[in-house]
Amino acid sequence: MPERSIHAAAQLDKRDFRVLMMHRPIIHVVDLDEAADFYARVFGRPSTPLASVRKPPRPNHAIDYSTFTAVSDVLIDNLAPHKYVVDGVQRLPSVEQGHPRALGWQVEGMPGLYRELKRRGSRVTDSQGLVAAGDEAPMAGPVHHFKALPADAGLSYSFFPPLPFGPDPRRAPGWSIPPVTADDPLGIERCSHHTVLTSDIERARALVVDVLGGSVVHRGHDPARSVTGDHFHLADAVVQYATPTAGSAAAADLTANGPDDVYHAITWKVVDLERVERHLTAEGVRVQTRTDDTIITDPTSSLGVPWGFTTARIPGDPR
Repeated sequence: MPERSIHAAAQLDKRDFRVLMMHRPIIHVVDLDEAADFYARVFGRPSTPLASVRKPPRPNHAIDYSTFTAVSDVLIDNLAPHKYVVDGVQRLPSVEQGHPRALGWQVEGMPGLYRELKRRGSRVTDSQGLVAAGDEAPMAGPVHHFKALPADAGLSYSFFPPLPFGPDPRRAPGWSIPPVTADDPLGIERCSHHTVLTSDIERARALVVDVLGGSVVHRGHDPARSVTGDHFHLADAVVQYATPTAGSAAAADLTANGPDDVYHAITWKVVDLERVERHLTAEGVRVQTRTDDTIITDPTSSLGVPWGFTTARIPGDPR
């Protein structure tokens, strides 16, 4: 696979903003040490504690609640909700099993995006969780930052300006996706796609295509996950928005998480499925589903995430 700079993915258009790359998908985990051990054993990747790269912004604001794991072209934010304490108060509910929770995007021209969302009647919240009502884009300290309201967008998507961040290698000038190495236990080429479960694909289209400038590259049924929907390409990523088949594991996940969309999983493009299965088995990760070209893990044995590994390329994927 030819190397490709992630920064070349964003295309200029008539908007006064542009999405540059996916930010850091967030996975809620039960225990950060357990998560770090999992990534080291299963993915062969180290994790970096937030506390090693950031100082507390103010007293009683914890910084020991996250670790970051770079896997190919994705930087995963592993967050332990019980440790997320601000002003001495735990701000997120504790979890008994991990689960993917949120997606975000790095955007050049954040005020322009805010104006466009406001023009379309799509509300956002500031860093304190308050719905923004003014004409100026919300700030978090010296930078713009806001989140989409799930009632309008389906998920609480986070939007950030492009800023350097130590654990994120993608921000380095000239960075490109690392080639597969012989010691990579899973043979990951890149992220194939993220999966968001939804009962309202048109709502997703309104945000990803109409506002953010993405495009639909493929439509159809995904037998490995038992979902049907669209794959959207935006900047450096592909996100699958899909409706689960009744009775499937994905349907149970969507139902369990209430009326909003659900960030469900990450699927990786790999070199060899047999290599993946051998390694997963050796590390005690159970396989939930196996097709000719895709493996889905049992989330109860893999941090609460039904990770996907596939040798198939998404039809129409321009990356």
